[in-house]
Amino acid sequence: MSDRFHTWYHSPIGLLKISGTEDFITEVSFHDASQKTEGHKKHIPPLLIQCAEQLIQYFNGQRRQFELPLNQEGTSYQQEVWNELLQIPFGKTISYLELARRMGDSKATRAVANANGKNHIAIIVPCHRVIGSNRELVGYAGGLRRKRWLLDHEARLAWGVQTLF
Repeated sequence: MSDRFHTWYHSPIGLLKISGTEDFITEVSFHDASQKTEGHKKHIPPLLIQCAEQLIQYFNGQRRQFELPLNQEGTSYQQEVWNELLQIPFGKTISYLELARRMGDSKATRAVANANGKNHIAIIVPCHRVIGSNRELVGYAGGLRRKRWLLDHEARLAWGVQTLF
């Protein structure tokens, strides 16, 4: 197994831990500053630096799509859901019901919501773009405040909309 590396990025909505190997990004997750217990290793692979740079571009409104090799562990069903999340366009949202329909089973809303919640690559695998059928914000590992910020940020850039919610 390849060595795993970590670095940190102070985004406009909180501290992000970026993890990966020389070849893949495996995690982008929100952390409280008090949770930052690991220091930087002397060697940070170029890929993790590239990931941080692309996140900076995203937050600065200069990037709408990420170009990074991703690899997170999960079941084949979770992998399918995460791949479907990558198809949601920047600035758009879909409901959990619509995501289940795209997966081929409109009765699988809970299953897709569960897989969505197990996504460990925040922002890049855009699970924040999935909302309730009633257009309400529901569930986000980074907290609803961050989900709202991300959706507002994307809507403002994509459509000139001030707020979605």
